[in-house]
Amino acid sequence: MADIHVEEFYKDVAIALVQLYGSFPRRVNVFVEDIAGPDEPDEFGLHSKRHMACFSALLWLQEEGLLRYVDTIRQEALDQAVLTQKAFVRLSSPTLEHQALPRESVEREALPDSVQKDLSTHIHRIRQALKSGHSGRISEAVQTAFFEDTLG
Repeated sequence: MADIHVEEFYKDVAIALVQLYGSFPRRVNVFVEDIAGPDEPDEFGLHSKRHMACFSALLWLQEEGLLRYVDTIRQEALDQAVLTQKAFVRLSSPTLEHQALPRESVEREALPDSVQKDLSTHIHRIRQALKSGHSGRISEAVQTAFFEDTLG
């Protein structure tokens, strides 16, 4: 079993990427609360570890060249964020291993080629993993989209 903070990292990354892909190429504010849930700063104004982990994941995406933003809004959000070309192309590209069930494969063959192509993209796989709520699927979808080239 993976460490819970790593599973949360993959989920945060997946949610942020789906949000940014859905608004691409428009710049949008990405709020930590929309990804990690509500957070009440303590009596000293400090956020929870969970909130800060999500905020750090967003900053990490920028450091790795997957998104750009103009500024941060305190530790609450990224101001005017947008996917980089690298991230957009990768999310739009088809997965190498499309893991469809046989029944789904038959149903997909009846669909137009353009729809079949959309259903085989990394962004579709990440969306499906998020819908499932299964942390292993979410982790695998993000890893496949962004890290499989760098492994081995």
